[in-house]
Amino acid sequence: LSKTRYTFGFAKPKLILVLFAVTPCILTLSVQHPIDFLVSSVEFTILAAERSAVNLGQGFLDGPVPMFVSDILREVAAHPEKKGWHQYTRVKFPFGHPHLVNVLAKLYSGFIQGRSLRTVVVTVGACLALYYSFIGFVNHGDEVLIIDPAYDSYAPQVLMAGGVPVHCAMTVLEQAKTSNDFRLDIAQLRAKCNGKTKMMVLNNPNNPTGKLFTRDELENIAQLARDFNLIVVADEVYEWHVWGKQMIRFASLPGMYDRTISIGSAGKAFSVTGWKLGWCIAPKHLMTPIRMMHQNCVFTCSTPTQEAIATAFEKELDLFTKSPSQSYLLTGLPNELRTKCEQMYKMLHEGGFDPIMPDAGYFMIARFGKLDGPFKVPDASNDPLDYRFVRWLCREKVYVVF
Repeated sequence: LSKTRYTFGFAKPKLILVLFAVTPCILTLSVQHPIDFLVSSVEFTILAAERSAVNLGQGFLDGPVPMFVSDILREVAAHPEKKGWHQYTRVKFPFGHPHLVNVLAKLYSGFIQGRSLRTVVVTVGACLALYYSFIGFVNHGDEVLIIDPAYDSYAPQVLMAGGVPVHCAMTVLEQAKTSNDFRLDIAQLRAKCNGKTKMMVLNNPNNPTGKLFTRDELENIAQLARDFNLIVVADEVYEWHVWGKQMIRFASLPGMYDRTISIGSAGKAFSVTGWKLGWCIAPKHLMTPIRMMHQNCVFTCSTPTQEAIATAFEKELDLFTKSPSQSYLLTGLPNELRTKCEQMYKMLHEGGFDPIMPDAGYFMIARFGKLDGPFKVPDASNDPLDYRFVRWLCREKVYVVF
């Protein structure tokens, strides 16, 4: 395996990534080969244990779960007589608890069009939905387009499927102030397409930049998908983490439902990542391989949590129209993230960083090039600057970062 380093538009990597949803989480943006990233994660995890460091390097939330969500799960657990809540989902519906599947059909009614039971598969987290998408469709040598910076699981999963990750880096203005300054070069993306290109991953809102793709950008991607007959994996797990702008689901664009696998996450929506509940939505001809994978790997997901999430979404759907200001998804979560984002921006700026304000998500990228320290001097590791910086921060400031 070649060890190509991707630095995403900068001659020297001088960016870090900060999770502002709860406690700060600083991650490297100079992604190496996926195997290198795994080794680095292990290194920093071990270093954290040795130093008894504050773990800011993993994206788990440490704030309280929304009370109404935990109350719903408590109510589900309090009714052992409800057999349908505590056993495998019924044989007729092994691909999702009927209550949740039908609620998701309402939530995505803009493009599901009444075919919910055949077009929804509930998975053990959104990451498994990604895995099904790659393993189910990617053959040996097939190429998969990935827009960088990208979630670190995409490339390893493509490789496990026998495919070839093809990276296309967004350009970014040297003095970028917001995540909108990350620009998708559609000409570069088109130039990377060929007869082997099978699929494209679209993460919107984007992790880690916080970029929310515009309608024009999405329509350009849609035209590319049509021209090269691509399957689009639309990873939209941060769709509720948006403030001040409109989130456009890719499958809602004209003609895109038939070629799109849309992926969502209950953990991200309701801040319960430990519940590990996600889903994918796709037309029947794309769903068949995914259903086969699910049937023979996981078979079914936790029924009590599916029931709880279904009830939580039902409550939210009712508030969407009757009282949107009381909705956690439409108002509570976005407002909370906006406040923490502004606070983190101020803290980083005062600490000597140059932060980039995101439009969505709970990550913030910041330049650290103005900071001085021994990490500026190359060492025997031959690691890039950002790796040396996060290693120094972990050892000297007792913060574990990736």
